[in-house]
Amino acid sequence: MNSLAHRVPLSSLRLSVSSSSWRRFSRKESHNHKFRALPVVSSAASTTPISNAQTKERLKLKQLFKEAYERCCTTPMDGVSFTLEDFHAALSNYDFVSELGTKVKGTVFSTDASGALVDTTAKGTAYLPIEEACILKIRHVEEAGIYPGLEEEFVIIAEHETDGSLILSLRRLQYGLAWERCRQLQAEDVVIKGKVVGANKGGVFVLVEGLRGFVPFSQISAKSTAEELLDKELRLKFVEVDEELSRLILSNCKAIANSQAELRIGSVVTGTVQILKSYGAFIDIGGVNGLLHISQISHNHISDMATVLRPGDTLKVMILSYDHERGRVSLSTKNLEPTPGDMIHNPKLVFEKADEMAQTFRQRIAQAEAMARVDLLRLQPESGFTQSFDGILGGLAPELPA
Repeated sequence: MNSLAHRVPLSSLRLSVSSSSWRRFSRKESHNHKFRALPVVSSAASTTPISNAQTKERLKLKQLFKEAYERCCTTPMDGVSFTLEDFHAALSNYDFVSELGTKVKGTVFSTDASGALVDTTAKGTAYLPIEEACILKIRHVEEAGIYPGLEEEFVIIAEHETDGSLILSLRRLQYGLAWERCRQLQAEDVVIKGKVVGANKGGVFVLVEGLRGFVPFSQISAKSTAEELLDKELRLKFVEVDEELSRLILSNCKAIANSQAELRIGSVVTGTVQILKSYGAFIDIGGVNGLLHISQISHNHISDMATVLRPGDTLKVMILSYDHERGRVSLSTKNLEPTPGDMIHNPKLVFEKADEMAQTFRQRIAQAEAMARVDLLRLQPESGFTQSFDGILGGLAPELPA
């Protein structure tokens, strides 16, 4: 107790005397004046008190916080070298354009199944929806090459109604570039390829440079149904490119006619059977579809195409004629038969002898052409002879079905 008294001043203790203790003290005092007892000290007195130095330190800190709060309320910029005017001046050095239709540069920093988040340094985080990420339909933005870290130019298409954040698009930019590319290809009269993705009563829809174009059935060289053409690629040329009206019209016939310039009448080429019809077979001869009419397959009569040819068969055919306007090619294996009926009974022999038989056929036609020239000059000596070898062969080709 002496040591505790030395450490804790009695003046700092709070004493609490209970009423029961005071009654006991009073009774004992009344019976025995010689015995004196001290009041009971409560448990609160056993805790370590806070020193005067600590109290002063806390009061000092409280005063400092109070003064700092008053300065923030009254003079918040006092002592700050970078003023509010300086901040506005710094912002004016950056062009944060957020009008709809304007282009902004941004960096992709996050992607998911629904789109991508883009940092454009303006109005916080911008959003690129998956349907605006590519001109083609995709299931994830990564299919269009969009990954975190990609720096790209976007176009602003909207603002979010809730927080005002920007909504971006890459598809709009790609759409404009695709139309420009189509105009350029049309001007250069280039043959391209387009994949058939749909059809209606008038023709088929194709994908060209990411755009949806239309090819009328009248401009398709092979007389095929929409189901037969679906998911296949067609050689095409542009007929009309109008971005304002969203009209993109193409022709397969014009593309075929362009390729036919390299094909000589009377020449033998190797082709693959694509489609069988009741009136003949369509043969792919290096990207060009030609018709092998049923009457030009063999000297012998054929009642069923399937008994002679099957899709996927490879054979040699001779070019009889082609129609530049409609882009149609007429073919023949009948004139390549060593003996009548070989295409039915021995097609392998026809394949092996095709070049030899074609040479013989050309010689025979050349002789017929020379004789016709002599006869015509004899009848009309001043008119001249204008019919060519191509014209004679063209007359041998059957009329293609409408």
